[in-house]
Amino acid sequence: MGVVAKRSSMTFFSNGEDHYSHRVRIVLAEKGVTVDVLDTDPEHLPEDVTTLNPYSSLPTLLDRELVLFEPNIMMEYLDERFPHPPLLPVYPVARAESRQLMHRIQRDWCKHVDLILANKNSDEAEQSRQILTDSLVSIAPIFSERPYFMSDEFTLVDCCTAPILWRLPALGIELPEKPAKHLLKYMGRLFERESFRASLSEAEKEIRA
Repeated sequence: MGVVAKRSSMTFFSNGEDHYSHRVRIVLAEKGVTVDVLDTDPEHLPEDVTTLNPYSSLPTLLDRELVLFEPNIMMEYLDERFPHPPLLPVYPVARAESRQLMHRIQRDWCKHVDLILANKNSDEAEQSRQILTDSLVSIAPIFSERPYFMSDEFTLVDCCTAPILWRLPALGIELPEKPAKHLLKYMGRLFERESFRASLSEAEKEIRA
């Protein structure tokens, strides 16, 4: 008699090229969650996504009756549902600071990443490339003080930065070695994490093959 694989109650519809999907995959890997990760073509969405997600967007997380379609909400939900290891600080002030850092990453970095990836050869993309490079170099010194982003522990903030930093070659960004040395060391710490390696899609592996 054959062994029937137990199907997970959680399904994650993921775009293997998208940094928003990637941040959630890192959390899933950190938590060791039993989940079906389905690498999904955004041009050919499965019926579950188009029916259950009002925006027909990726990523989409299904957990029994729950449907989530905003990446940061997914990350916080997973952190609360699977509390070990914790990826947000315990105390309200520190949690608020972490959430605000995530918001700043969205406002200051993600909009430029999205613009570059949408049209890499445009004048707007070149301007965003320069703004993003300057911003990364300017923040590099903070990583001389603590191993992770303003923290001694790996947190959801790092889950947001890691996919962007992994994609720098695809964005056409090469950081200057001396001014960015502490940031480059931080990147090394992120990329060496077992959970990060496990989170990579086939398309993402090709970025730094």
